[in-house]
Amino acid sequence: MIRLYDTALSTVTPLETREAGKVSMYVCGPTVYGPPHLGHGRFSLVFDILRRYLIWSGNQVSYVSNITDIDDKILQRAAQEGRDWTEVAQEYEQVWYSAMDALGVLRPDHDPHATQYVEQMVQLIADLIEQDAAYVTPDGVYLSVDRVPGYGLLARQSLDEMLTGGGDRVILGEGNKHHPADFVLWKFAKPNEPAWPSPWGSGRPGWHTECVVMSLDLLGDGFDLHGGGMDLAFPHHENERAQAVAIGRPFAGHWMHNGFVEVGGEKMSKSLNNFTTLVDLIASHDPRAYRLVVLGSHYRSPVEVTDSTITAAENALDRLDSLARRVAEVAPAEPEPAAMAAFQNQMDNDLDTPATYAQIFGLVTEINRALDAGDEQGSVGPLVAAWRQILGAVGLEVFGQAQQAPAEILALASQRDEARAAKEWALADSLRDEIHAAGWVAEDSPTGTQVRQA
Repeated sequence: MIRLYDTALSTVTPLETREAGKVSMYVCGPTVYGPPHLGHGRFSLVFDILRRYLIWSGNQVSYVSNITDIDDKILQRAAQEGRDWTEVAQEYEQVWYSAMDALGVLRPDHDPHATQYVEQMVQLIADLIEQDAAYVTPDGVYLSVDRVPGYGLLARQSLDEMLTGGGDRVILGEGNKHHPADFVLWKFAKPNEPAWPSPWGSGRPGWHTECVVMSLDLLGDGFDLHGGGMDLAFPHHENERAQAVAIGRPFAGHWMHNGFVEVGGEKMSKSLNNFTTLVDLIASHDPRAYRLVVLGSHYRSPVEVTDSTITAAENALDRLDSLARRVAEVAPAEPEPAAMAAFQNQMDNDLDTPATYAQIFGLVTEINRALDAGDEQGSVGPLVAAWRQILGAVGLEVFGQAQQAPAEILALASQRDEARAAKEWALADSLRDEIHAAGWVAEDSPTGTQVRQA
């Protein structure tokens, strides 16, 4: 059984599910007001790897990730650009999925949109008011956190600690709230803003309300796992949990959060001017490189993402692709049992992808060594099968079949072989550079220059 760190318990614990062999997951998705950043890419890859591994392990996984398509940030961008807010949301949802597809992230089984669930959110808020856990003010409806037993669980601090500043988080009161920690469930509409009807006045739901309704509707009470970036644990996920607790509905059984993306040792953010969009990374680098970077770092640790770390990952990908081409004709075999047992033990141990990363490249060395020795022990087939299966289980694609180069590239490769045979090294280097400039890579081999797409 896989064991994962539970934020609510502050310890690694078995992922116990409602039904054997079935896992229900809810992962907070994007607010679609702009292009996704590297942090979005990391959480998407972390939970994609977990999802793929759970499926590989024989589980039936129900994966839900929402789209926040109404929010202050969407309205602000629409106003700045003189566009309708729905146009902004639709545009950046397309950008989001384009980026996810490039990263090889599996699409969710369900991607509920906030605007599709407003009626159910109004009903939830009505239930909270009926339970005397929420109240109406001149600017909206708020949840009374002091009516929620154990509020602060995911912050690992009591409400009193947050109020007095005795812990890491400090709550400051503002507006019409009865208590500084109370949060908005329903915002009354301002002039020229989109609005939906409610018993308390036209408006729109607060961000913390949408995921409660959607997760319980699609996955049911006591679903297995709720995930997202570490920055969502408090207040967002805690405020989701509070609403479910207040109406007496079992919520997530396990809470999982991944660490931050850092640049130069600091958390990536717009305020620090170290913000890089995921779209930029995908446009300038092999998208697989980001998955490799994520695999090489434990999901709870910060990860450094810079041009140099991505370039290093691209160089590592070349090793994987090179082996894939070398073993393209190796016959199918049963995976080497010890390798697969090691892989499963690593992943079951709080998703230890750094160990799996090391194993993947350890197998590259082992397979190449066996091939170089003529595979006298007959070990290559099972090792290759294990290597391929591990790569598939974590969603890392390798390219084992080189695309046929066009005639003009093959002609340059032939000219380079002639130059090398004549020991005209400068000309050979110039021809190699010309091949590279055309989007191909020239590699030396015992039979001459081999070319593959860059």
